[in-house]
Amino acid sequence: MEWLSVIPPVVAIAVVIWRKEVIIALLLAIFSSEFLQITFSWYASAPAALNTIERIVDVFSSPDNTRVLIFSLMIGALLAFMRRSGGVTAMVASLINSGLVKNGRQASLMTSAVGLVIFVESNLSVLTAGILSRGLFDRFGLSRAKLAYIIDSTSAPVCILILLNGWGAFVLGLLNNYEFGISSASVLWGTIHFNFYAIVTLIFVLFTSATGKLYGPLARSEAKAHTELAAHQEVAATKARYMVIPLATMIFGMVGFMFWTGDGILAAGSGSKSVLYATTLACVVAYVQLIASGGIRHVQLVKIAFDGMGELLPLVAIVLLSLALGASLGELGTGAYISQLAGAYLPHFIIPAMLFVAGALISFSTGTSWGTFAILVPIGMPLAIGLELHPSLLLAAILGGGVFGDHCSPISDTTAVSAIASGCDLLEHVRTQLPYAIVAGLAALVLYLVAGILIL
Repeated sequence: MEWLSVIPPVVAIAVVIWRKEVIIALLLAIFSSEFLQITFSWYASAPAALNTIERIVDVFSSPDNTRVLIFSLMIGALLAFMRRSGGVTAMVASLINSGLVKNGRQASLMTSAVGLVIFVESNLSVLTAGILSRGLFDRFGLSRAKLAYIIDSTSAPVCILILLNGWGAFVLGLLNNYEFGISSASVLWGTIHFNFYAIVTLIFVLFTSATGKLYGPLARSEAKAHTELAAHQEVAATKARYMVIPLATMIFGMVGFMFWTGDGILAAGSGSKSVLYATTLACVVAYVQLIASGGIRHVQLVKIAFDGMGELLPLVAIVLLSLALGASLGELGTGAYISQLAGAYLPHFIIPAMLFVAGALISFSTGTSWGTFAILVPIGMPLAIGLELHPSLLLAAILGGGVFGDHCSPISDTTAVSAIASGCDLLEHVRTQLPYAIVAGLAALVLYLVAGILIL
């Protein structure tokens, strides 16, 4: 009966496609997961409903989850401060007047470059690129969907390639449980040139940014944006520093807090703590700037902050429910069952491709790449040792599959954060990014088959 564990994610995806309603889809998925964990009796509905509520409440028992939810709200306040101050409008005008950004193509390339440079933490990469570029994309008539695609498809791939961040520390901790004959760090660094999905995805993003050529739903969203240039009302320009200083505070604060929480080691730092501390500090700096300017009083700033948080409340609710669903599916055993699809008696050359597919399925159905790594690394690494296979190739397939599934999943918390940072509707972001992710995923699958044949 293990196959029943796939019902909750199927319910979530089906309702999203059918009703275009993410919150209801997530609630039904959590309920079905809790129902399956009780019994198949008719009287299980009431306990399952109560367990659904408790599952959502239990999200806050994790400090990391709570920090993610609070920082998602704080971002709303920070964006509101910068927008209301006129700093965003001034920054856009400054970039255009200086000649650094003259058209939509250059705006897209700058966004990609920011995402590539900031690899310390995926959320920081998404937030920095999104906040900096929203005004530019509006000015040149580019869609928020394109912005969401660029920042989402840049941040996770570059972070999973360079690995000088929390992801690298997490995976390294998983690898330390095994004896490879070489150091765990060597195995981890060896994944860089085998992480085909991340490489192909970054190539797609750079091609899209450089040429401006779009396909599928993203092209339609872009065409619609060109006809709605006035959709986002601009505040009168003041001083660019009202945006630059809080944004720089968030960036450098994130790096500093990563060192601080990691006792001087960047990769050992806590991403959830650092991004919350940095965002809070940036909000304080923005508040002080506006108070010092004399143009806005404290009472007005409090209202601006809460209005900004309110704008993001639906997306924060989605993040909350996604975290609850992931925890429920973990107890139900959905990820463990899907991982068995890779099979125990496969030809050696096909194992990397199957681990990639298993990683994509787990990440897509549970909405978490971190959980995918935790499930598949203990499966893939013993295979590498026992069958004397290339450990870095198998690990890269797992990492790439996790990111691929995360990019495709409408119940992924990181997908929701990308929508928050870009100001794009969540379902529109998923729908427009999906064709690009699928093509990159298929290309990676073929490359893993070829690599398996050549190396294993």
